[in-house]
Amino acid sequence: MSKVSADALIQLAKQRRTIYPLTKNLPISTARVQEIVNELTLHTPSSFNSQSNRVVVLFGAEHEKLWDFATQRLKAIVPEENWKPTGDKMAMFRAAAGTVLFFSDNTTVNEYKGKFPAFSDKFPIWASQSLAMQQYLTWTALELEGAGANLQHYNPLIDGDVQNEWNVPADWILDAQLVFGGKGGEAGEKAFKPVEERVKVFGA
Repeated sequence: MSKVSADALIQLAKQRRTIYPLTKNLPISTARVQEIVNELTLHTPSSFNSQSNRVVVLFGAEHEKLWDFATQRLKAIVPEENWKPTGDKMAMFRAAAGTVLFFSDNTTVNEYKGKFPAFSDKFPIWASQSLAMQQYLTWTALELEGAGANLQHYNPLIDGDVQNEWNVPADWILDAQLVFGGKGGEAGEKAFKPVEERVKVFGA
């Protein structure tokens, strides 16, 4: 493998942005999305190599079904007079090409809590950190392929629907939903707090 500068990674971090208006016109094949998800599931780091991350990928009508479930659940709790902004948001997510659902396998987390009792309280935290890394990697990879994405968290509202519809084991705990598709717009300007207030260096 040829040497790659850290500048390339920094550029990727700058390039990955939240894109809300998405279309069903994916710039890559569904097979390519699956390949990306598979490779990153294998190679995302996890504490003690516990490999507790789990993923479900939904395309087309299956993706739309997810956001229909979310819409139904939200309609039951959002007053009708306040529904339009929420309904518009659900329609926006539904208009995308697919969703990647990220889960933590509680059976695996509990197994490692038992194996290493001194760290038992840390394994749920470490599992969450591993999921966050995979979400970021997947999001960035889709951006590199020309797709847009945004990360949502409608769990636990939709947990039961997801388990029932797609046969997801009860021990898979839903963490986030990465909505993806063709870009229907660009990201807005991003403001930054001064890095001097956020980073401290000693001994350099």
